[in-house]
Amino acid sequence: HQRLLLQTGYTALAARGDSKLSLMNSATAVLVGVMTDGEWSACQQKALQGQPMSAFAANGSGPAGLAGRVSFVLGLKGPCFSVTTVCSSSLVALDAAAQNLQLGRCSSAVGGGVNMISDPVGFLAYGEALAPDGKCKTFDAAANGLGRSDACGAVVMAAVDDQAETGLQMGGSGVNQDGRSASMSAPNGPSQ
Repeated sequence: HQRLLLQTGYTALAARGDSKLSLMNSATAVLVGVMTDGEWSACQQKALQGQPMSAFAANGSGPAGLAGRVSFVLGLKGPCFSVTTVCSSSLVALDAAAQNLQLGRCSSAVGGGVNMISDPVGFLAYGEALAPDGKCKTFDAAANGLGRSDACGAVVMAAVDDQAETGLQMGGSGVNQDGRSASMSAPNGPSQ
């Protein structure tokens, strides 16, 4: 998780023209959505079995430390936290990045998400919810279950006053819980 997020986050910053030196002590936020924590589960299992572990195993494998690792390595001083809201983790992290920019808590923000499946338990836990062919077919009539995979993405966000600024513009965002629906994981259409 950490290696993948470091590579992706730094690549996004470098594509904007930032260097590690220019970022040092900057008010850049890191807000990251995390879906799985297989490494953390593996560490807990080893500890319960009395297996020897590195003194750094806990902080190197837990989902809570992911955003902090990026801030630590690059010397960033903006708001920094990991979000775990299952499937919406990355979107909630991007919303938090936008809010922190609007409130002036940071000058720029790295927002994104990471998911890695490092052990089979994640597959076993979903059981019959998994698509038989392993493919996710979101919004498709042929959808027949969940498809899981590794992924990481990051964007660099900054507040702009100049409408001529290049890049994508975020018109708005929001976060809510849409209440009861057909199941815990099914969205409530009218609330969405």
